[in-house]
Amino acid sequence: MSELRAEHAAGDLAPPRRADPFSWLRTMVAEPSVQLLASQVLTGGVATAANILMVRSLTPTHRGEVALMLQVVYLVTQVLLLGTERSFVASYHNVAPAPAVRAYAKLLLIPAGVALSGAVVYAVIAPARISPGPVIIAMLAWYALIEAAALATRSIAIAVGRVRDFLVARILEAVLLLAMLVGLYLAGASHPEYWFLAYVVAGAVPTVVYLVIWLRLPVSPDAAPVADDQNRQVRREGLALFPAAISNMAMLRVDRLVIPVLASTAALGLYTSVATLTELLAWPIRAYADSRLGRWRASHRDGGLRTRPVLVAVAVYVLVIVPVVAGGLYLLIVPVFGHQYAAARSVVLPLVVAAGLYAVSRVSLGFLIAKGRGGLVSVAEITGFVVSFAAYVLLIPRLGILGAAYGSLLGYGACLVFALVATTLARERP
Repeated sequence: MSELRAEHAAGDLAPPRRADPFSWLRTMVAEPSVQLLASQVLTGGVATAANILMVRSLTPTHRGEVALMLQVVYLVTQVLLLGTERSFVASYHNVAPAPAVRAYAKLLLIPAGVALSGAVVYAVIAPARISPGPVIIAMLAWYALIEAAALATRSIAIAVGRVRDFLVARILEAVLLLAMLVGLYLAGASHPEYWFLAYVVAGAVPTVVYLVIWLRLPVSPDAAPVADDQNRQVRREGLALFPAAISNMAMLRVDRLVIPVLASTAALGLYTSVATLTELLAWPIRAYADSRLGRWRASHRDGGLRTRPVLVAVAVYVLVIVPVVAGGLYLLIVPVFGHQYAAARSVVLPLVVAAGLYAVSRVSLGFLIAKGRGGLVSVAEITGFVVSFAAYVLLIPRLGILGAAYGSLLGYGACLVFALVATTLARERP
């Protein structure tokens, strides 16, 4: 007893522990939504640097060709995934990494086989006037598979609680890509194929490395079990969201495909130099919404999902950031990109406003997914795509890249209006 009293007295005399002043920072950095945001910001920063290096090295026509190849890959990637990105997160929550990787590989197996077969057939039978050649087709097909796998690792990382691994992989990708692009810039490379190849290599290395690492991790006894029919559920929900995924990608990317047809690849180069930067405005909000899907669905089932405070916060973010981004871009285009890109200043304001509307719509659609209203999500995305595409066809021949910017503004606005109305009117369902 005396020993206990002595220890207690010694404890009283010991100096109190100092509070860690950086504990809040460590807690914040460990938050999955912050890590997803960091990966998005990193991707945006690399896209900005890559954009500057390319516009300094390539003519607007060749810059447009690189942009066109990237847009084709992004569209094909969505077809490979078949809407499973968000449905996988909801269904495989808290499972072990290795089973999650194998499950997603099974989901991708058939679409990947069909896509590769289609690429081979197209390379063999397509007329020369509409075929970029077997080498470019092979690069496009390979990069589409890489992008699909990278997006799958994002869903896997969220589901299994290893978002930090995903962030590290994206850091490695960014370092590799920037190193190769700087090398191309210093070497004076003027062929767009070389610049596109840098994206292929940089995306493949870290994605494959982390997939192998996850497959070798032991299965924790605390991990959630994987049911036999779990992939069927993911596929079923994914197909319900697939129209939304395709329409969203088309709404975001079809302008890059229409501009070369209705205007020119040089116009696409001017347009992309601004659009690549304005897209960054919405990425933090999209990362936040994706990371909260599981939590929002649980809150909805418990009857405690509150949508209004989040929507108000996102709206305030957009209202504050839009004028700053618009003014900064308008002033910096010529000093950063050069005088040959001066015409791109005309699309800054409509594209920045469009990106703000798109950001708010991501949260509204996230709430619909949490409420189990995937069909309404698809209708909202389709509405936005139809409005934007019609505007592109009508306005680009008359206004050029400014018509494309207005088309994006109208399409994103239509998607947001539908999403807000649907979120408000959707009946609560446990």
